[in-house]
Amino acid sequence: MRVSLSWLQDLVQVEEPADQLAERLSMAGFEVEEIEDLSLLAQGVVVGRVLERVKHPDADKLSVCQVDVGREATLQIVCGAANVRDGIHVPVATVGAVLPAVNLKIKSGELRGVASEGMICSLKELGQSSDVDGIAILEDLLDSVPVPGTPVAALLGLDDTVLDLAITANRPDGLSMTGIAREVSALTGAALNLPELQPPQSIASLKTDPVSTEAMRAGGLYGVTELCKVDAAKPSPTWLRQRLERAGMNSVNIVVDLTNLVMLEQGQPLHAFDADALDRLCGGPVTAADFGLRQAQEAELFTGLDGRELSLDARAQLVTCRNLPVALAGVMGSEASGVTAGTTRIWLESALFSPTAVRNSSRSGGLRTEASSRYEKGLPREVTLAAAQRAILLITDHLGATAGSTFVCSEPARAEPPLMLRRAAVHQLLGALAGEAGPETLDDVVIERCLTALGCDLTATETGWSVKVPPSRSCDLLREVDLIEEVARLVGFDRFESLLPDPLEPGHLTPAQQAERRLRMLFCASGLQEVTALSLTSPDPEARPVSADSDEIRIPISNPLLAETSHLRANLWEEHLRICQRNLQSSQPGCWMFEIGNVFALEGDSIQQSARLGGVICAERRLERWTSSGKPVPLTYFTARGLLTRIFQALKLEVVDRPFKDDGRLHPGRAAQLVLEGRALGNFGQLHPLLCEQFDLPDHTFLFDLELSRLLEAATRTNRWSPAFKPFSIVPAMERDLAVVVKRDQHCADLLQAIRKAGKPLLESVELIDRFEGEQLGENECSQAFRIRYRGKDSTLTDDQLQPVHEKVRQALVKQFNAELRS
Repeated sequence: MRVSLSWLQDLVQVEEPADQLAERLSMAGFEVEEIEDLSLLAQGVVVGRVLERVKHPDADKLSVCQVDVGREATLQIVCGAANVRDGIHVPVATVGAVLPAVNLKIKSGELRGVASEGMICSLKELGQSSDVDGIAILEDLLDSVPVPGTPVAALLGLDDTVLDLAITANRPDGLSMTGIAREVSALTGAALNLPELQPPQSIASLKTDPVSTEAMRAGGLYGVTELCKVDAAKPSPTWLRQRLERAGMNSVNIVVDLTNLVMLEQGQPLHAFDADALDRLCGGPVTAADFGLRQAQEAELFTGLDGRELSLDARAQLVTCRNLPVALAGVMGSEASGVTAGTTRIWLESALFSPTAVRNSSRSGGLRTEASSRYEKGLPREVTLAAAQRAILLITDHLGATAGSTFVCSEPARAEPPLMLRRAAVHQLLGALAGEAGPETLDDVVIERCLTALGCDLTATETGWSVKVPPSRSCDLLREVDLIEEVARLVGFDRFESLLPDPLEPGHLTPAQQAERRLRMLFCASGLQEVTALSLTSPDPEARPVSADSDEIRIPISNPLLAETSHLRANLWEEHLRICQRNLQSSQPGCWMFEIGNVFALEGDSIQQSARLGGVICAERRLERWTSSGKPVPLTYFTARGLLTRIFQALKLEVVDRPFKDDGRLHPGRAAQLVLEGRALGNFGQLHPLLCEQFDLPDHTFLFDLELSRLLEAATRTNRWSPAFKPFSIVPAMERDLAVVVKRDQHCADLLQAIRKAGKPLLESVELIDRFEGEQLGENECSQAFRIRYRGKDSTLTDDQLQPVHEKVRQALVKQFNAELRS
């Protein structure tokens, strides 16, 4: 929002210098991004009168002018403009002047052998817009021309300063001059002098088709007013053009300029249709009942005021006249119905459109305008018709037009209940003020003064105040805490003391947070790098890897910024594969990564968020290659799985692998379901060959996807990490190898568990040392060999002590698994 200080001073009596006012606004939440001193554009430029103009002796397109600039001697200036002539008054940049608009410093010199002591300027060279091809002639711009030597800045409205404000989404009132004036008044205590707004003199009901009526009421309000005897060919007055230019808008014609002026002043966009053009477009006289509101059809064409032809989709909302589109609602009018210099009759539209509808229309057409930026943030209903009446009065005053009734279609107005502001809540959230003698309690008078300055009506209650919010702030003052924030903002955040909690207690991490941090460190120590991918992704199913996991549905978000980030992700692994692909394409030898992040799924009508631990181990990562003669060494399944085992063991977790073939992401014969405490934890395995081919990844790529909450729950069991001292044994251990023949599909983990249980209390450890399949064994049979270590508590074991326990182990395997003993 560009704020002209000269315009602002007409609305609020503020006399502070621009830099001090900018500091106040920035501290109050309206960040001033730039202070533009317009007087610098014409510094050193004065009024000059061309006394004589003769043709340059050596150039056909140059003129030699004698110019009076109020000095004793006239200046000789060589000028190349075709419209220079005797007797006119012009802006003259004297020697030493700097023109920032064209990055030029004026120096005396010679042009084709003729001395020149300055430059006669065009408006563009002074940073002003102009349709004139040549120098500026002050007689055409001003009602009366001052004497030569008068500074030009004030004459052209350049004795002004413009503040460029960054308006946040929660402060739509900041997109109007009256809103900024109210803010300045609240901050400085200066008196307001705002234009008086009145409702339309005559209001009638707008009766249109049912679809349009429902859409108009959904937005809040839609009104049109017919104005006749409009002289749109009349030029806009200088003050009007200057105010628009200071705000960053171009002058179009006086009707459009006046509606834009009201938008800048009140924050309410308005639009004028050429009534005669609508009659021609619709094939007959148009009435208010012919206006409608509907959604666009797929690929429906619309040509806007800027001349661009847009192909719309069903998201766009259109203002129609007899079902013909005449405006993209809240964004831009159509070229065919636009006001021109020949317009004599207009329909003035004043409406409220739903912020969501305008946002969707803006995206559908790829347009963002001054009007749409205001509608998107929300507007108060109370200003809509009053702003229209303000524009009607301006048009009738300047153009002598006559106005008819205002036809309105709206939903019934609802009275908003007042907000309750508790005194205790204010003191609890803000604390005490820092005073010279120590902390000071925020006085009730200060609270009341701050809220009253914002236009709130206060009624005292036993516990605080009942606050009625003014219409200008009805979009952002919605809760008690919003009122408290306003008090803090106007008092000054820097004036409140910083108080520590009482009692003061040290912070600490929960067991789950500690476990998660330890988990991250263990993965990093194992050679994996943590990544953080966006939780927003593309809706395009063709961008998803082909897998049997087709039940994962991406959830669309209601307000996406880009189509590529318009849906919530349903998994982690898709982006992980893309990261690996990018790394290998960048000549990285391998990509080992993990991520702890949230995924989202639909369950009925609700969205469920769950935390996952996922990652990919792709290709190799090692410090040397001489042991393999420079050749890559493919990562094996068990080496990759061993990385996870090392992490689980560090967390004192026993995770069991179960063969798993139902995961379409993984190789059917090289995948496992990881089981923790009898419940499924997640999956691990080699990536499916089709996915390897699709992402151009090596065959030896491994993926894991685990449920984080279950992992942390098991890792934080009582005394799981409590260090316990166990004395070193001083007696030797005895080892026995045991080989058994079992079914090929018999899980090794079940055998190990049975051995541990049967071998108590002498068994110290057991591990698998061999697995064999061959013709020597029966069909669908295999041999598994285990090395079992026994140790006595106080003395060396004897065969008589060991043999009964070892035999118990052998018989347990025979009984539970029908194992055949080989040793």
